[in-house]
Amino acid sequence: MRNRVPSVTFKTRVRNDALGGPNPFEWKDLTSDEIFKGKNVVVFSLPGAFTPTCSTSHLPRYEELYADFKAQGVDAVACISVNDAFVMYQWGKSQDAKNVFLLPDGNGEFTREMGMLVDKHNLGFGPRSWRYSMYVEDGEIKQVFSEAGFSDNCPTDPFEVSDAETMLNYLKNR
Repeated sequence: MRNRVPSVTFKTRVRNDALGGPNPFEWKDLTSDEIFKGKNVVVFSLPGAFTPTCSTSHLPRYEELYADFKAQGVDAVACISVNDAFVMYQWGKSQDAKNVFLLPDGNGEFTREMGMLVDKHNLGFGPRSWRYSMYVEDGEIKQVFSEAGFSDNCPTDPFEVSDAETMLNYLKNR
């Protein structure tokens, strides 16, 4: 496992009302440094937007406990998925996510460099992220909670240690 977060550029979409029209968004490159440098960040990564566990448990619970994370000195909570910016935006809207930053890793670069890219062809997903969470201070990875059974085409989707409560308990007891 790495000591520091990978240095990558995320392809994101940001709202720019000056553009007008029904789709006032533009592309914005966002680097790892812009996300992590000088900040305490909780990251959780999951197989995909709109998938059952991700939508009913993983993202909603981090969203619900956001104030508790902030109280522990966390500057941001980010959800990374190997999905494009359009999918992540629509998923955020459907989930009414207001606090968790949905970070698209459309090419899987960050996930690959984290050593967390797995093949999910058995589900028709292709390459996706293994489910994990981590706590990062100024780009340095302090703690990782990775689900057991890391493997390509895993027939199950474990969700035991990358949950919001496990991360929050870690932060409270460090």
